Amino acid sequence: MRYTIKHEIRFRIRVHLPMKRMTFREADTLDYYLQSFPEIREVHVYERTADAVIRFDGDRARILEILKGFSFQGTTVPERVYESSGREASAGYRDRIIGSILMHYGKRMLLPFRIRLIWDGIRAVKYVWRGLKTIGNASFGVRVELLDAIAISAAMLIGDYNTASNVMFLLGIGDTLEEWTHKRSVDDLARRMSLNVDQVWLLTDQGEVLTDSSRIVCGDRVVVRMGNMIPFDGDVDEGEAMVNQASMTGESAAVRKCEGSAVFAGTVVEEGELTVTVTQVEGCGRFDKIVKMIEESEKLKSSLESRAERLADRLVPYTLAASAITWLFSRNVTKAVSVLMVDYSCALKMAMPLSVLSAIREATEYGITVKGGRFLEAVADADTIIFDKTGTLTKARPTVKRVISFCEESEDELLRQAACLEEHFPHSVARAVVDAASDKGLLHDEMHTKAEYIVAHGIASHIDGKKVVIGSYHFVFEDERTMIPDDKQELFDNLPDAYSHLYFAKEGKLAAVILIEDPMRAECADVVAKLKEQGFGHVVMMTGDSERTAAAIAASAGIDEYYAEVLPEDKAAYVEKAKADGRRVIMVGDGINDSPALSAADAGIAISEGAEIARQIADITISSEDLEAIVVLRELSTLLMKRIRFNYRTIVGFNSALILLGIAGILPPATSAMLHNGSTVALGLKSMTNLLLVKGDRPTTDANACK
Repeated sequence: MRYTIKHEIRFRIRVHLPMKRMTFREADTLDYYLQSFPEIREVHVYERTADAVIRFDGDRARILEILKGFSFQGTTVPERVYESSGREASAGYRDRIIGSILMHYGKRMLLPFRIRLIWDGIRAVKYVWRGLKTIGNASFGVRVELLDAIAISAAMLIGDYNTASNVMFLLGIGDTLEEWTHKRSVDDLARRMSLNVDQVWLLTDQGEVLTDSSRIVCGDRVVVRMGNMIPFDGDVDEGEAMVNQASMTGESAAVRKCEGSAVFAGTVVEEGELTVTVTQVEGCGRFDKIVKMIEESEKLKSSLESRAERLADRLVPYTLAASAITWLFSRNVTKAVSVLMVDYSCALKMAMPLSVLSAIREATEYGITVKGGRFLEAVADADTIIFDKTGTLTKARPTVKRVISFCEESEDELLRQAACLEEHFPHSVARAVVDAASDKGLLHDEMHTKAEYIVAHGIASHIDGKKVVIGSYHFVFEDERTMIPDDKQELFDNLPDAYSHLYFAKEGKLAAVILIEDPMRAECADVVAKLKEQGFGHVVMMTGDSERTAAAIAASAGIDEYYAEVLPEDKAAYVEKAKADGRRVIMVGDGINDSPALSAADAGIAISEGAEIARQIADITISSEDLEAIVVLRELSTLLMKRIRFNYRTIVGFNSALILLGIAGILPPATSAMLHNGSTVALGLKSMTNLLLVKGDRPTTDANACK
């Protein structure tokens, strides 16, 4: 690509493309291309001027090389990127605001008074009608729109046309800014929650093939098993399953799907298996569905936010009454109109949701996806946090250290068979087995019959007509009654304790033990210590692993309370008991077996590389790279609650002062309207600022964030 460097300083460069302006699609293409390189920290593409500002780390020459390699035709961008881009919408809002300002002041300079009067009279009808419509809606009571209608009508009746015009102008700007800021915040959140499935199991004449999702077209058949996300809209061809559709419909209970049923992209198979014929791929409106879910779902609101909105509606009649009393005692319409220019509702209903949405957006900068303000409030208030062990406190990528054969087959052959079974199911240990086979170049085409996944236990299937099982000690030996070969008892008794054990059996006899190395995360002990400092009185670990392994991990992490060899229902039962005791509980996990506890907790936190069902059920998802995100989440949530309380006090105090100044006749209506609307927008914009400041690689508290 040809380009010109317009300006540069250390680690920042502004370039111009040889064109007058870019289309929105071209700007999104360039943005997507540049964001895909790890060397580039931040990108801003300006379609109007065909410029791009790039902040980067490392070598300047590398950035110039990246720019040189770009072309609009040679860059493939997923349709979901264009679908979820807010670039065109933001440009539309900017144009609306600029147009309103030019129109307001232009007509004053260019149009005769009588023409302006007719113009403003026609505009006033819209606001009066909007206010009158709220009267008939008894469920909402007196609304702020009625106050606006009365104020504009009163100003027109007393001949103060400039005030009426200014009020309508400020109301229009305020409505546009509120709509824009809210949409931008919701879209930022929705983009983070949008579906992003990289690979799927495609059903072909030769069997199942793991395929890039971008290569799927309408009419293809894909297989979706328990714990996995349905990647595309489609119709069920075969199978039966219970599907969690909360992300699309808000339903909490799973829905039964069978042959002939329609399924939606982004929903998750909780139990069973489906073969789906794809009816829609990219660009099928998933982003719009998520946006609608975010905007409409009441569960996303924190209790503080909901209380503020209810208070806003309750205060409107008092403002109306204050205006009426002012007129009755003073017989001064100007003073009465000044009171009407001020209400608490606008600021409360704008600042509170923006504070929450901004905090959710800020959380995404630290690899944290939050589904609503209610869950941030739960994290701020929580006193108990429960961790799963495997893939959570331990590294998300365990590795196979060794395969020990208990039969005549070689270790590599047993590993190949185990990988063939494990590749279909979402768990960090399963990935370790598959990766180990791949590293050794062991091909494992489908060699088994249908695999059955038993939650928190293992997998059962048939290979060459022989029943095979792989999983935990409880499943293989207690449930399946597997026997250890007589001449291998000593080998079994001397299995090394330093590793977790995965048992593989055939026809009721132990065939192999796979030793899994799953060391504790390096940051784990530090994170646990910080969580205790932040006020968590109970830090708990629960695992299905052995007592020996659990004790070692808990001691290393500084966790005093732990439970070993637990089942999924045990974790959920502990959560319910803790809540019954009056505690606020957070659950952190990554597997299918953690799903019941994640659902039961006040806030469920899933690891991003865990099972799809865990991420779907969880209220919050964090990056698998660093548990420090939980510490950041607690800090962010606490500061958000402080900001909401501060906003409440500021709104009530400032607007009460404006009302008193209006009653005293110190502030005319136009000034009251300007100060009220200006303070509302200012507080809304302040509510969108970050709560945390980044210094080095770690966030720190912004001392002014909640002020």
